[in-house]
Amino acid sequence: MFLFLVIALAVVVAAVTLAVVGGGESDGPLPDVAPERLQDPLPLDRPVDREDVESVRFPLTARGYHMGEVDDVLSRLGAELAERDARIADLESALAGAQAATHAAPQHPDHGHGEQR
Repeated sequence: MFLFLVIALAVVVAAVTLAVVGGGESDGPLPDVAPERLQDPLPLDRPVDREDVESVRFPLTARGYHMGEVDDVLSRLGAELAERDARIADLESALAGAQAATHAAPQHPDHGHGEQR
């Protein structure tokens, strides 16, 4: 029984090896295939919006994602977020200044209805 299991295991290993290698019926080496690229890159002509980020799909490689493409997208998003944060800070500062100027403006009493100066 043990000898039968060893022979069966050897046959299975040989069959898997031939299936992976191709059994010698190859027409030559495998052709070079162009690497997959990012399908929906971020738009260059306008700021990135939520739909752009949600639609990004990175192509898979043997070890995960193309690190360069992920780094490019993250760098772009980081730069745009920093730009938006700076713009928001500028607008909040301008708003605070305008509100302070409104509160600091002197109130002129209303001189009407028969009052004389």
